Amino acid sequence: MPEAPARAAADVDVVTSSGRRKVAAHSSVLASASPVLETILERRLQRLRESGKGGRAVVRIRGVTDDVAAAFVRLLYAGGRRGEGEGDCEVEEDVEKYAEQLLVLAHAYRVPWLKLWCQEAIGSRLTPGTVVDALQLADLCDAPQLHLRCMRLLAKEFRAVERTEAWRFLRDNDPWQELDVLSRLHDADMRRRKWRRKSAEQKVYMELSDAMDILRHICTEGCTEVGPVGQAPAKSPCPSYATCRGLQLLIRHFSRCKSRATCPRCQRMWQLLRLHSALCRLPDGHCNTPLCAQFKLKEQQKDSVSTSVSAKAGDGGYGRWGLLVKKVKAVSVMSSLGKRSPPPCQC
Repeated sequence: MPEAPARAAADVDVVTSSGRRKVAAHSSVLASASPVLETILERRLQRLRESGKGGRAVVRIRGVTDDVAAAFVRLLYAGGRRGEGEGDCEVEEDVEKYAEQLLVLAHAYRVPWLKLWCQEAIGSRLTPGTVVDALQLADLCDAPQLHLRCMRLLAKEFRAVERTEAWRFLRDNDPWQELDVLSRLHDADMRRRKWRRKSAEQKVYMELSDAMDILRHICTEGCTEVGPVGQAPAKSPCPSYATCRGLQLLIRHFSRCKSRATCPRCQRMWQLLRLHSALCRLPDGHCNTPLCAQFKLKEQQKDSVSTSVSAKAGDGGYGRWGLLVKKVKAVSVMSSLGKRSPPPCQC
């Protein structure tokens, strides 16, 4: 069997900042890994060809130690492979050991896969003592993934971060950076509170939508304890008995209570009946829910009042009520769409 062709001789010397160490490399490998190195090497090799002199092109990697520069070249040769070859353990150790400096090189020489790898390595070992420096590094190197992990840790462990030497140094020497971090934390906290409030509101709308379905079920079909007027309650066990039980008790209390004007439970039942009437689309006389027609008539009378009255009310009670009806109606529609069975396959 013929032997595999040997790789061409190295034509580039990568010189470190100190100048004491040279790493032999191939221009084709470096150029394919980094567009910045590709541009540099094109110029250097062109000069060598024009001068007629032999030798290798020289590329200097400045700002890092000799070991980091050598590790950077090894990683460019690895090409982003992790744990796929004999030398991959070495390059993984390089990333773990020199992640911060390699992130700077990956950003400067535009090596996206190495930049992402370094962000993961730095983010996996973040602590309250290192998060400030990591955040500054993420901003300098345009590393969004690392920035996000830093902000999450700051939001979670801010009290511990405040006690670190790095935060005190930032506060004393870079107040603008401190203000930027605090404003971002404040914005994140406001977004989190807004999301929780919206989630709680959505849960209330879902509960009200379910209550409307239960009320319609009780007043139309009847349940274990309460049924339509002139019809005995259903004898068969209700499949949603645990859900219906509370509303049945509320209806029974409402039918017997002598102080409905001041009773909190009766007031709750009034609101449910009013909400039902706002959502009900059955013609008058066809709905079995109590007081449905009366509430509809009241709402029609309100609609016929001059618009100046509602304008003066602004965001008053009727405005909030209309918004509530709109939200519950939207949730009911979405819920009904979710429960709708798909059409049978025509295949």
